[in-house]
Amino acid sequence: MFKFIGLASFLVIFLVSCGGASKDVPNNNTAPTNLNVQVQVATDSSGNVSFVATATNAVSFDFDFGNGTMQTVPSGSIVYKYPLSGNYTVTVTAKSTGSQTAAKTIQVVVGVKLNIVWSEEFDNPGVPNSAKWGYDIGEGGWGNSELQNYTNRSNNSIVSNGTLKIIATREPYGTSAFTSARLLSKDKFSFKYGKIEVRAKLPANGGTWPAIWMLGSNISSVSWPACGEIDIMEHKGNDLNKIYGTIHYPNHSGGSAVGGTTIITGATTDFHRYAAIWSDASIQFLVDDTPFFTVANNNTMPFNQNFFIILNLAMGGTFGGAVDPAFTTAQMEVDYVRVYQ
Repeated sequence: MFKFIGLASFLVIFLVSCGGASKDVPNNNTAPTNLNVQVQVATDSSGNVSFVATATNAVSFDFDFGNGTMQTVPSGSIVYKYPLSGNYTVTVTAKSTGSQTAAKTIQVVVGVKLNIVWSEEFDNPGVPNSAKWGYDIGEGGWGNSELQNYTNRSNNSIVSNGTLKIIATREPYGTSAFTSARLLSKDKFSFKYGKIEVRAKLPANGGTWPAIWMLGSNISSVSWPACGEIDIMEHKGNDLNKIYGTIHYPNHSGGSAVGGTTIITGATTDFHRYAAIWSDASIQFLVDDTPFFTVANNNTMPFNQNFFIILNLAMGGTFGGAVDPAFTTAQMEVDYVRVYQ
């Protein structure tokens, strides 16, 4: 009798317990429903936007912020800081434990106020401003089998008529057949996060390799690629109008670098604005305010420290390729360099 009562009590407790658990655990085969996304845009022009996503049967949410940045948010609640003004198409995808999904797309209009914190307008004719620019000098290929010898001579870099001219010339200099210039703001100006924009016109000659880029300020202590490299613009005279935006860092350098390209018109006949928008979450590359490649940034990467700016015109090498036998001289013309935060 007592054994029967005990067994019955056990069965009642077991059934009640199982019934309660089945209500609390989402069904793996059921897609999320009732997806709702609340959005609040900060009114202080900071770019901060608060998102709160909720859904029945959801255990996590994937956010595509509409600018190439994506993030998984288990709670569904996040404040994302947009680095640039714009009208963004945001997609939020709710996921169940069984990877069933439901998605919702919304439009978010963001206004961000950016202030110029450093600029070089190249308004003063003569040699480049020594308070803002130094030089890398020498030959030897610079790790890329390049053919030029970089100098600090005025016939390789000069400011006139409101622009900087970096001039590559076919001439014997040291053991090299070409001369050019490589200007850098190292030990004069560096910054962490923001937007850098350079307005420039590029050379069209085969074998030219103009570049607008940045290196981590700790390069002297950790060397490359541990310092990180952000290539805002690279162009080949042998492949006109194709613009490269690239990052280099350990295990992703040289031929394994991470980057994207875009095709524009008039790269060698008109001035264009080449830019990178850099934050702790992403690095975005743009031409004339049009994004063409975005890569995520995180605290395991070397892109969370100060970087300095480099402007140069290389000849040949592993990227520039064969130099036109008829080449005599060419230049990259830079109207301005501006850094916003």
